[in-house]
Amino acid sequence: MKKWQLALGTLLLSGMPALAEEASSGGILDGISKVNDVVNGIVWGAPALILLAFVGVLMTVLTKVFQLSHFKHWMRHTIGAVFLDKHVTSHTDDKSISQFQSLCTALAGTVGTGNIVGVAGAIMTGGPGAVFWMWIIAFFGMMVKYSENVLGIYYRKKNSHGEWSGGAMYYLRDGLGGFKGCAGIGKVLAWLFALFCLIASFGIGNMTQVNSISGNLQVSFGIPTWVTGILVVILVGLVVVGGLQRIASVTEKIVPFMVILYVIGSIVILFTHITRIGAVFGAIFKGAFAMKAAGGGIVGYGIKLAIEQGMKRGVFSNEAGLGSSVMVHANANVKEPVRQGMWGIFEVFADTIIVCTLTAFTVLSSDLIDLNTGAIVESYNGITLTKANLVNTAFSMRFGWFGSAFIAVSITLFAFSTVLGWVHYGTKSTEYLLGEKNTIPYRILYVALTFGGAVMGDNLAWNLADTFNGLMMIPNLIGVIALSGVVTKITKNYIDRTFHGSKEKPMVSAFKEYQ
Repeated sequence: MKKWQLALGTLLLSGMPALAEEASSGGILDGISKVNDVVNGIVWGAPALILLAFVGVLMTVLTKVFQLSHFKHWMRHTIGAVFLDKHVTSHTDDKSISQFQSLCTALAGTVGTGNIVGVAGAIMTGGPGAVFWMWIIAFFGMMVKYSENVLGIYYRKKNSHGEWSGGAMYYLRDGLGGFKGCAGIGKVLAWLFALFCLIASFGIGNMTQVNSISGNLQVSFGIPTWVTGILVVILVGLVVVGGLQRIASVTEKIVPFMVILYVIGSIVILFTHITRIGAVFGAIFKGAFAMKAAGGGIVGYGIKLAIEQGMKRGVFSNEAGLGSSVMVHANANVKEPVRQGMWGIFEVFADTIIVCTLTAFTVLSSDLIDLNTGAIVESYNGITLTKANLVNTAFSMRFGWFGSAFIAVSITLFAFSTVLGWVHYGTKSTEYLLGEKNTIPYRILYVALTFGGAVMGDNLAWNLADTFNGLMMIPNLIGVIALSGVVTKITKNYIDRTFHGSKEKPMVSAFKEYQ
């Protein structure tokens, strides 16, 4: 073990007695919750949010607003190519996966409970204006995700099994670490990112998702949480044992079905409330710059809450800035980094601009939120409204029991697919930290802990997920900033060859053996 790793481990362990004392005095969960609140306040404070926004603006400017200036191009070569280019969907004989499978697996990790419960929570806390800031962070987040994918492909390597291994830890170690005098900091940040991602896989990718599944199935169908926990353990185990190939095969079937199903249901709600669309838009834009919090509050606090909740839930939903989905995009059977970067743009577009927006409009048009004050109504038919049942209630108002069951099934599919997507991220992080031989024990532990997520308290699960998001984000964004020049060069190289007839050699990989 390296000296700095030993020192970091000693520092972390030094805080365990305090945590143990806290846990023993108020219960283990209370102790975890209090410590998490302190860490969360640091990683999701103003500096971290400013850093996230800065990187998005920086990459948008450096790529000359690629997400708008080349809108038709990236749409044609992503979702459009699914219907026109067999190479995009074709399966390969090697250890890589198709571009469409990489998208579905990445979307499996992003299109989850954040699109339903997360959006509802953002509106409840930050008011309708939070939706506006969710859009803003998504617009700039497109180029953050694009940059992550470009770097992921450019710095990926093959492991001993012939599988591609890529992600933030590799472009931190080999990209940032390749600069003069930066080898040490590159390795430290890479190790920290992999560690945070490994921990996050149990939070954002596992416990939070399963917690939403068990809660909704209990409310809608009366299924005990422990029963749901056992079923999820079995189902996840059956898929995970087959590795990335099986995960990609399953998500390739689940993700398109669940997204289309949810979009159709939301559009039906939207059209039944079509006369309220103007009022909803007005509430969103007015709330984004409101000087008071939802339902009243001190001057200036409302806009702070709207920005904070919109950005946090936006990132929780699309994961732009976390560097997580790069690990699956790096396995795609594609050579051009920009080609996979464009899938990153579409991923954020589909996740936040489409799915999250439909959720927001469903809630805001259903008279469950006071559009003038942003305050939630006290109850609906005697039901106390929470972020977990807000969307459920909106659908049941229109479709009765079927609407409630529809949302329960949607959340189950969304969350289950997220659990599948994140196990790959955790596996790659384990491979980086502990070697390939330890990936199997990790998967066993991951599957076992899904049961804990089923019975965990709702607020703690979400708060832990928020903290792990922030911890992953910081080293990853440092890497994107440091390598922004590399992304710019690769993008310019692609644009010059594609649109201006340049004959220069494509920038495919940072390593000669792959270039």
